[in-house]
Amino acid sequence: MDHAIVDDLLRLKVRQHSVYDAGGKGVAARIARALNEYLEKYDRDHCFTAKDICLMHESWLGAIYEWAGKYRQVNISKGNFTFSMARQVPTLMEQLEQSPFHDFTPCLFTDQQEIIHAIAVVHTELVFIHPFREGNGRLARMLAVFMGLQAGLPPLSFGGILGKRKQKYFAAVQAGMDYNYAPIENIFKDVLARTLRED
Repeated sequence: MDHAIVDDLLRLKVRQHSVYDAGGKGVAARIARALNEYLEKYDRDHCFTAKDICLMHESWLGAIYEWAGKYRQVNISKGNFTFSMARQVPTLMEQLEQSPFHDFTPCLFTDQQEIIHAIAVVHTELVFIHPFREGNGRLARMLAVFMGLQAGLPPLSFGGILGKRKQKYFAAVQAGMDYNYAPIENIFKDVLARTLRED
């Protein structure tokens, strides 16, 4: 494993509470363990797959949910927004692997705007699919952290997405349904700016 990524993980552990915005110490500890495990598996040159996402979810939440790592069989919504229909999830995850994962991972871009675009597209598409019954947003943020690390960034800090900013985040994800990634790119610009200030 790349030593720079190890250094980034150590910084991530120090501020794990700011990377994930909810869930308490137990959830933060499970996230830190999962991230540690993922860094052993996925290096800077790794192209993510749908199977990786399932394995990451299972390793993170397998001790809590028997269905961890398995695609959901129920339809779910948040407020007035319905995520992809359960029956579509396997096909959508295959499409995610064939296009955004293939196109944007490994995330080795050097231009900051290209990095932000890559992370924004992958993040939005994964959140929109919502492949699991629980933990989709945090898993998508973990993947964003890994993509950032692949691009040589410090671990992204999502601690600033609270209150009105969280509603702006949800609206940005919804805009991605129409392939309008500009709103979520703006969110990730803010996340990156915050991360660089804290680094």
